[in-house]
Amino acid sequence: MNSESTQNNTKGTTTSRQNPFMQSYGTPHDTVPFDKIQFEDFEPAFIEGIRRDDEAIAKIVDNPEPPTFDNTIAWTDKTKGEHYYDLLDRVSNTFSCLMSAETNHKMEALAQKLSPMLTKHANDVTLNPKLFARVKSVYEGHRELTPEEHTLLEKEYDSFVRSGALLDENGKDKLRKLTEEASMLSLQFSQNLLKENKAYTLHITDKERLDGLPETAVDMAAQTAKDKNLEGWVFTLDYPSYSPFMTYSTQRDLREQLYMARNTECTHDNDANNLEICKKIVNIRREIAQLLGFNTFADYVLKHRMASNTRTVYKLLYELINAYKPTAIEEVKAIEEEAHKIEGADFKLEPWDFSFYSHKLQMERYNLDAEMLRPYFQLDNVIKGVFGLANRLYGITFKENKDIPVYNPDVKAYEVFDKDGSYLAVFYADFYPREGKQGGAWMTEFQGQWITREGKNVRPHVSVVTNFTKPTDSKPALLTLGEVETFLHEFGHSLHGMFANTRFESLSGTNVWWDFVEMPSQFMENYAVEPEFLHTFAFHYKTGEPIPDELIERITKSRNFNVAYACLRQVSFGLLDMAYYTMAHPFTDEIMPFEKHAWKDAIITEQLPNTCMTVQFSHIMAGGYASGYYSYKWAEVLDADAFSVFKKEGIFNQQTAQRFRDCILSRGGTEHPMTLYKRFRGQEPTIEALLERNGIKK
Repeated sequence: MNSESTQNNTKGTTTSRQNPFMQSYGTPHDTVPFDKIQFEDFEPAFIEGIRRDDEAIAKIVDNPEPPTFDNTIAWTDKTKGEHYYDLLDRVSNTFSCLMSAETNHKMEALAQKLSPMLTKHANDVTLNPKLFARVKSVYEGHRELTPEEHTLLEKEYDSFVRSGALLDENGKDKLRKLTEEASMLSLQFSQNLLKENKAYTLHITDKERLDGLPETAVDMAAQTAKDKNLEGWVFTLDYPSYSPFMTYSTQRDLREQLYMARNTECTHDNDANNLEICKKIVNIRREIAQLLGFNTFADYVLKHRMASNTRTVYKLLYELINAYKPTAIEEVKAIEEEAHKIEGADFKLEPWDFSFYSHKLQMERYNLDAEMLRPYFQLDNVIKGVFGLANRLYGITFKENKDIPVYNPDVKAYEVFDKDGSYLAVFYADFYPREGKQGGAWMTEFQGQWITREGKNVRPHVSVVTNFTKPTDSKPALLTLGEVETFLHEFGHSLHGMFANTRFESLSGTNVWWDFVEMPSQFMENYAVEPEFLHTFAFHYKTGEPIPDELIERITKSRNFNVAYACLRQVSFGLLDMAYYTMAHPFTDEIMPFEKHAWKDAIITEQLPNTCMTVQFSHIMAGGYASGYYSYKWAEVLDADAFSVFKKEGIFNQQTAQRFRDCILSRGGTEHPMTLYKRFRGQEPTIEALLERNGIKK
């Protein structure tokens, strides 16, 4: 396909327009030129990128020289320009990031069209017998390698084997079909979920039906209605809208309506139903694993995880159940008693009541709720606080650069400088919900980090995407403490990316095993309740008064409110994940009853028969956490253990922070995660620090 497109100008002559992906970006730090990219640029860039990839592989395969690490595993060729052979990576990174943060119907249709093409290409690479023969030759005999080179070789060889390189031709053909189908199903799953999420709104026109709701929630709902050209107030299933309504609304029937809308997404008799899609995904992944010689998909995945096997995962999950369940039962009982005290002994607590009466109890015990803290967490100040924390720990600074193109006016781009003043990274921040943006929060990269043969350190372009409470006509963006924690979490991921300092991009930054990747992010959450940190940015948005010490004390005291219940909720997701992917036989059960049985050991409240988590469980159906959701709890053990070192040596101790950076954050996946962790900690982690932090063990 021609890389140039033509268009007629007013004089009837023809002008030529170059596809921005196929030329030098000419932007600060070679950032993505969003202002120049048109939708029509993606498809030809993908097609040309695949062609160039094929050309690069042909050069490796046809090389008459004997295979070596340098001419096969770490092959580079700049004869046709700096970015000629990484076109596919450049366009893929941009497109996938925008599919999550800025999608539309045209992009979704293109994703459907491209998915089988890209999967076929990936299979063509890993199932190329000549290419594998060269990789295998290097694997079996090579020069002395550095630890990083050795890790890369192991990873490359294993990726071929795990992608079917040792299969016969029938097996390879079967694998191709299965992976292509799996890719399409995961894409369909995500598109259905986004469609269902955005389709529902709760439209209120009677002001009395807003009773109990805080001003921020009402203002935001009014703004949403205004944006949709409607009178009154509109609530959505996006977390900043959904959560306050469930917590504060006195209108029980509306809470029920909203709860059921959210918890029955993708179960309805329409074209966005995910029930059969989930079944197919589970079965296809099992088939892929068994074709490659594993008993289950979990066995296939866990081979390259810190946990190593299903037995270790279940051991962790049940250790947590045994430690936290007695406390969690007491927590739920206390909420039920609170509801009975207010409503009478005959009142039956339903799932849509839980947040409402939980909040009542929290107020009674601690006189504290999310809304009381909001005025102190103005987003601009929180940003300064988080950036200031990074400066205090690591000496890095952030400077907004409006010359760096962004993909939406809401997005801000920053240059990041190291403590010696040298350029470190580009940081994009995208905070607010909008049409075409997936729910939740995540960190991603438009460009990774690597060191060229010539010794140039190519620095990363990282992005943090969230769905925080938006500013309104009358108020700036005011966050809850939970949203501050979310920011710190994703920022922790971004530090992992920005501090990357390794030779190979595929081992750089957050390219680590899944049960290690959450540790740096969850580590940062610890600072959210540290008084010394809060004092740096938590000022009342109207008066400028600092957050009172007495309020911080209440935050500290209430930190473990319902912590055991929250732990079991996460463990239940881990059990559900493992239940699907430890099956050695075809999955034929009905999803809803299967789900309820799978996680029952961690569930302490009544389950409704027609609600379903599986069909909206993106982490395990469309993301990278299949057989890996336990990673959040695994990483929590690690982060609590790591932060205990900072608590001992000083939470802002720069020497400790430098050691954390040098041993973990900058090393990516160059060595086994436990090797990196022990280098920082001096020993393997234990569960003790987590139990102490959560008040389970005194």
